[in-house]
Amino acid sequence: MSLTNKNLLGIESLSAEEILLILDTAENFKEVSAREIKKVPTLRGKTIINLFYEPSTRTRTSFEIAAKRMSADAINISVSASSTVKGETIKDTARNLEAMKPDCIVVRHASAGTPDMLAKYVDCTVINAGDGAHEHPSQALLDLMTVKECKGHIDGLKVAIIGDITHSRVARSNIIGFSKLGASVVVTGPRTLIPVGIEELGCTVAKDTVSAIKGADVIMMLRIQLERQGDSFLPSLREYATLWGLDKDKLKAAADDVVILHPGPINRGVEISSDVADGEYSLILEQVTNGVAVRMALFYLLLGGPRESSE
Repeated sequence: MSLTNKNLLGIESLSAEEILLILDTAENFKEVSAREIKKVPTLRGKTIINLFYEPSTRTRTSFEIAAKRMSADAINISVSASSTVKGETIKDTARNLEAMKPDCIVVRHASAGTPDMLAKYVDCTVINAGDGAHEHPSQALLDLMTVKECKGHIDGLKVAIIGDITHSRVARSNIIGFSKLGASVVVTGPRTLIPVGIEELGCTVAKDTVSAIKGADVIMMLRIQLERQGDSFLPSLREYATLWGLDKDKLKAAADDVVILHPGPINRGVEISSDVADGEYSLILEQVTNGVAVRMALFYLLLGGPRESSE
């Protein structure tokens, strides 16, 4: 089996079988990162451009490391060092990059739909590394891998996603991804940060944190995205931490073998306490490790071999 599309623009376009294929492939590639010489020749001669219009540490670095560990040439472009500051449009940027004949462009942008638009102007593969509050597919895939690796399965698990749902592309991709693999997803947060109609993605909405995490097998805490908010969404960070932050007392309501995820960066003492973030149930660093393996798998499946016909 292989992927039917040359691009990865969202989890929504993937079937459950394709998601599992990516996770299985990532498990095989994870071994490469444990070697003394962390490199395979799989994508030698391929060129991958990381085009990031927003700040990023984990996502950008892991895409670059993944490319280099597969022997591809990785080029990083940030908006502050690009012609965008001179007024160049995303369309012109895409066409100019396409003229250099890259094999893949990984793009992150503050506007939802930008990767889809970029894909219309280039012939190479496009991977969405996060677009506005729309989707972050590779993050959801590494989250799924982390849970599957720990629990052995996704089907039948209860997954609680807590925090700023309105502005979170991670929440949307994870709701879709976990639901496709048979998990039950519940979300909660301040009412001002729960978008109308979020249930249509395949989740339910709980009234408070304890209700959401009661019996939960997986808890994902989300960062408050102050850079996307106005002042009207929250009374104060202290009130948010009291009502919606995860600490050891609230954690007692979860399943005994609960695991805790966070896409990062963490605001310690706000959405999660330090003793929980660094505690025995936390898989936050495992997420980072698996991010490299998942992105290696994506490069391999999208660039390394033939795809099945979409027909």
